[in-house]
This record gives sequence, C-alpha cells and structure tokens, in this order.
Amino acid sequence: MELKFIKGHGSGNDFLLIDEWTYGYSFTENNRRELAMALCNRETGIGADGIVFVMASAHADAKMRIFNSDGSEASMCGNGLRLHGRYVLDKLGRNEIVVETNKADLYVKRDGEISESVPAYRVEISPVLFDLKELPMTIGKNRLFDEIVPELSDSIRFSAVAVPNPHLIAVGGRELIASGEQKRIAEMLNGKNSITPDGVNVSFVHPIQDGVIYVRTFERGVGFTNACGTAMSASTLITCQLGLNNYETPVEVYNNGGKVRCEVHQHEAGRFSIDLIGNGTYIFEGTIQLALENPQDFQVKNQKAFAEQLDYERLREKAESYLAAHVF
Repeated sequence: MELKFIKGHGSGNDFLLIDEWTYGYSFTENNRRELAMALCNRETGIGADGIVFVMASAHADAKMRIFNSDGSEASMCGNGLRLHGRYVLDKLGRNEIVVETNKADLYVKRDGEISESVPAYRVEISPVLFDLKELPMTIGKNRLFDEIVPELSDSIRFSAVAVPNPHLIAVGGRELIASGEQKRIAEMLNGKNSITPDGVNVSFVHPIQDGVIYVRTFERGVGFTNACGTAMSASTLITCQLGLNNYETPVEVYNNGGKVRCEVHQHEAGRFSIDLIGNGTYIFEGTIQLALENPQDFQVKNQKAFAEQLDYERLREKAESYLAAHVF
C-alpha cells in the first residue's frame, strides 16, 4: 500500500504525521506499533521520535494518537499536538479547534509567531494530576514536591506530576545539568523497577533568570530528546510552584531543539492547566510504499522538502547561542 506522510517537528521533537482520516487508511493496533518501530528507526527507517496519527473524532474536530519510536503509545504529547493541530487547522481552514486525545479534549489555536516567520500554535496541556498513583510512582507517599527520594539520589530534590504523561522533575544549577545523574536515574526508572513500573519522563531544569528556564528531558519510550512538550509544561508548573516564576505569565522555555513559551493557569479547587506555545514546522513530505505485514521493507517516493524549516533553523541557532552563553 501507499501511505502519504509529512515529517515535521515541534521544537526539534520530530514526528511522522499520517492522516488516517482523509485517506481512509485502516490500521490495527499492531499495525500502528509496527509502523512506529519501522519508520521511526533512525538507522534503518525515515527517523523520528514517533508517529502522529490524525483520526476522525465522534465529538471533537479531530482525534490524535501518538506512538513512540519503540512502539509504545503516549498518553499525550504537547509538541505532537501542535503539529497535529496545525495540520487540522489548515485542513479545516480554522483558527481554533478541539482535539480528542487519550485523556482529554484539548484546544489548539493559532497564536502569532514564536520567532520571525515561525508561526506559533497554542495548545492546552491538561489534566494536571499530582497524586503519585496517576503516574504511577510508588515511594510510600501520595505526592512528591521538592523532596529527596533516597532510592534515586541523596542530594537531588524531585517533584512529580502527570499532565497526563508522567513526569519527574529536578530543578537546579548548571552543575545539575552537567552531571551524569539524569541518564543514570532515567534509565533506571525506565527499565524494570518497582518505583515507576510504567516508566517516567525525567527532566532536569535550570532557571536562567526570571521568566526563562532551560529543560532537558529523557523521554519515556524515546530517550534524550530535543524537546518534550509535556515535560516543558510540567517543568514550568513546578518552577511556578517553587516561586521561581509567576502564574498567568509567559515563561520562555529553552530546550536543545529551540524554545517555546508556557503559561501556567490556576483554577478553583487547586486545579491547574498549562498553555504550551511553539512551532509546528513541516520538514518534508512524501509517499511510503510498503506492506503492513512487513513494514520494515519500505520505500519513500515523491519526497519534497518544505522551505519553512529554514526559518526555524534561524530560531534554533539563536537558541543555541543563548544556551551556550547561559547554560553550557
């Protein structure tokens, strides 16, 4: 069969976008897992962090499902939602839509530019859940906020939140970012262990100045990634709770793939939501020729690059220069 696809990214977190809705593709759950593993492999495939599937929704404007490069399904993905949302906004000719995800219906809006000639898309990140059973995480308590977890480290303080993807977050200085602790802890928690049986995203966060942070994430099912949208959102929330940034105020969030903006909103009864604002850039498109029973044996045809990636490269270069001066 032939599959049309677009390769794109949010903050360097790259995906293949496949539109089941328009083209009437019929995939089983196993097909989606095997497509993700075959096509996202960076050595033998096209290469990406995952596949964003665009699907019809019975009650929202569209539905999104995301499969990571290891074949696992993500509950949500903020960077992927921006890419998916941009595609559906363009398809429907709208400025705002609601997208059905595995955990919630979330809005996506056009939101000016994140940098010169780089359109921005604002997506809702919710629900925000603090009970450790939601991650799940088992450490003998119900919540974790700015505390040492002896099983992980005798000096690093962690906070945990699900948005709804599970996140473990540590905030510190340059020395924390430069240490090898993030890799050690993340690999332990995403292997066979009794603390996070389903794995967890692990982020180390460096507050650079008021309203500006750097986030590096080891993403469950992916490994170290250029950016993780829900991780940047969750990290911004934790810095607001620590008093390092302000609620209802945009925070510039730098990552290895560029930057985004996040705004944390407080609601009644101790509830929170987060807006993630950033690019949804197309890199190239094409057609994949394959048999679903053997997706590893595929060919890419009619590949065509999009010029808009050049505009994003200018943003990324500025972000790299900023991080070189303030973090690395």
